[in-house]
Amino acid sequence: MFREITYTDASRSQAHDEVRGLVMDEEAFRSFYDRTARGLWLYLARITGDRHQADDLLQEAFYRFLRAGAAHDSEVHRRNSLYRIATNLARDARRRSLARPQADTEVESISTTRASPEKRADLNRALSQLKPRDREMLWLAYAEGASHQEIGEILGLQTSSLKILLFRARRRLAVLLGYEEAKNAAR
Repeated sequence: MFREITYTDASRSQAHDEVRGLVMDEEAFRSFYDRTARGLWLYLARITGDRHQADDLLQEAFYRFLRAGAAHDSEVHRRNSLYRIATNLARDARRRSLARPQADTEVESISTTRASPEKRADLNRALSQLKPRDREMLWLAYAEGASHQEIGEILGLQTSSLKILLFRARRRLAVLLGYEEAKNAAR
C-alpha cells in the first residue's frame, strides 16, 4: 500500500517544490540578473581578491537567491537580499581558506576608475591589508553607491554605527596609502 520513500525521492520532491515556489518568473529573473550581475561580481572580486572565486560565488549567490524564493517589497530590497547572500558566501569561503592554508593570491586590479595603473596597484595593495569588513563597507559605499541603510542590511550592521565605521575604514585606508603621513608632515 504505502511505498517506501528514499532520501533521493524526498530530495527530488523538495527540489520540485522549490522550483514551483519561485517568486520571480524567468523573464523577471533575467532582467534582475542583467542589472545586478556585473556590480555583484565586482563587489565579490574586490572583497575576495580573486576573480575566479568571484565567478563561483556569483553563481552560488544567484542560485541561493532563487532557491530562497522570498518575496521582496522592492527592487532595492531584492538587491540587498542578493548582496547579503553574496557577502555571507564570501565570508564562509574566507573562513574555509583560513582553515586550510593555500598559496597567497595577489589582489588583482579590478578598479573601474580611470586612475593610473600605479595608483590602482597602490589602492589594491592598501585594500588587501584592510580587514574584510572594512573592504566590504568601502566597496559598497563608494563603488556601489549604497546608502548606510543598504550597507547595514547587507553586512548585518546597525545603520547608526555605519557612519563612524566608514570613517574609521577610510582613515585606515588613508594611512595605508600614505595620505595621513603626508598630511601630518605638511603641518
